[in-house]
Amino acid sequence: MAELPKTWEDWVANFGEWQDRVGFDREWLGDFDLSILFDWDRAGDVIEFGDYAGRAKWERALQVPHQNIRDSLVAMITVQGDTEFASVEQQRHLLASAPTDYDRYAAARIMAEEQRHGWQMAYLLMTYFGQQGRREAQKLLERNAQDGDRLLGAFNRPMPHWLDFFCYTMFVDRDGKFQLGMLSTSAFKPLAASMGPMLKEESFHLGTGSNGLRRIIKAGVIPLDMLQRYMNKWVATAHDLFGTDSSTSAHWAYVWGVKGRWDERKKLEGGIDVDKEVLNEESRGHYHEEIAREVQKLNGYLPEGCGVSLFVPHENFYRDIGAFGGKNCYTNGELFEGTDEEYADYLKTVLPTPEDEEALKEIFKQQWIEDKPLTPRQLASGIGASA
Repeated sequence: MAELPKTWEDWVANFGEWQDRVGFDREWLGDFDLSILFDWDRAGDVIEFGDYAGRAKWERALQVPHQNIRDSLVAMITVQGDTEFASVEQQRHLLASAPTDYDRYAAARIMAEEQRHGWQMAYLLMTYFGQQGRREAQKLLERNAQDGDRLLGAFNRPMPHWLDFFCYTMFVDRDGKFQLGMLSTSAFKPLAASMGPMLKEESFHLGTGSNGLRRIIKAGVIPLDMLQRYMNKWVATAHDLFGTDSSTSAHWAYVWGVKGRWDERKKLEGGIDVDKEVLNEESRGHYHEEIAREVQKLNGYLPEGCGVSLFVPHENFYRDIGAFGGKNCYTNGELFEGTDEEYADYLKTVLPTPEDEEALKEIFKQQWIEDKPLTPRQLASGIGASA
């Protein structure tokens, strides 16, 4: 374990060591600027929900009224930062096998932005939360997805190839958008002010996923049933990321004003009452509706007369947590009536198999995705060019 950083400069030096350790070449960043960005206007000045609504937002940790609220903020910031660095560890090897120059640029840019997001969270920890924050900021650089010790299971999962990457950016990064949105109205002003720039950058990640899946469909090389199996895998993972259905931590985060609902401001303006007992389930429902709309758009690119449609599996399917965690369900959400052995056979038809992985090795030798040229601006950025 490296010495606990005392200053932001100390942490930045440790960050460079992390890049070297995980094999991220700094030249891949091109002209991308790792910097701290805030949107103070968007953050607002007044606490918007919870027991402290109507009071001034907290601008320093010492203004936060209770230690348990400060601990909750540290935990949220830590988890967010942990996912950002984990994503780089999961994805950085893909640059060597990018199917096009554009995809190499897109993946390198996503990893650059994820590192900036991790910087932002580490900066909050280092600047506002004393020794506790410095300790957690250092731990962000010590856990490693490749060792399986990142805080959330989804961010320890291997991502061996680009089909996984496009499904991940389409579905898991979209969960990230929802998490950032729910923090954007936080009573802790530096956290809320961090979310605007992060959400702007996150939109490129989501666009990379949807654009990649669209180009896969248009190329017509990867079988649609195989594509569906990989979508099922990552959608189920994303559903779990919203947490347990009736979460006491989500309940108290709302009471304390540190994490709101999706579209909290619109709901407050519309007079929509909050049910604090099912906050995670409510957010998961909004997410599910959004990805269902996105997949319906993808269906518009399917070959005419192909006889199939892509779909989003039900929230109950292949869950590890929540009311249906560990239960055997079909992709339509209904309970499977057979034995565990029979369910394992069913899963082989709806989740990726070793045979799929072998088939993809041959598919990736072809032009399996529609090409997309780099714009002059993207080319000039140098992002990913040296990979």
